[in-house]
Amino acid sequence: MKSLVITAILALFAYSGGTAQDLVYRPKNPAFGGDTFNYQWLLSSAEAQNTFTEDTSSDRNQRSDLDRFTEGLNNQLLSQISRTLFNEQFGQDGLTEGTFSFGTLFIEIFPSGEGLVINILDTNTGDQSQVIIPN
Repeated sequence: MKSLVITAILALFAYSGGTAQDLVYRPKNPAFGGDTFNYQWLLSSAEAQNTFTEDTSSDRNQRSDLDRFTEGLNNQLLSQISRTLFNEQFGQDGLTEGTFSFGTLFIEIFPSGEGLVINILDTNTGDQSQVIIPN
């Protein structure tokens, strides 16, 4: 009886080893060596799963001519005011060392090894910015 069980177990192992096969990886994506005919199938599958939509309407196209004109005029006026303030504060010579205050902005200008450093601090919000003008 024992020999029959041992023979059956050996026969089972012998049979399972005879039907084994090698596992071979075959990529599907053509970018990684797969078949080039899979490209269209992969693309259509990805597009079908894509839940994002492209926003074709831009803010610039939705604004009227009057809105764009008003924005351009405001930009020119603010630029002219900032140029006037700059000339009044620094004169024709340009930036000089020191500390300056424009409303809620505190500006510190000093030279360094990298160039002229301008630290800007908004005292209301605590936001800071630094501008370095190279030598």
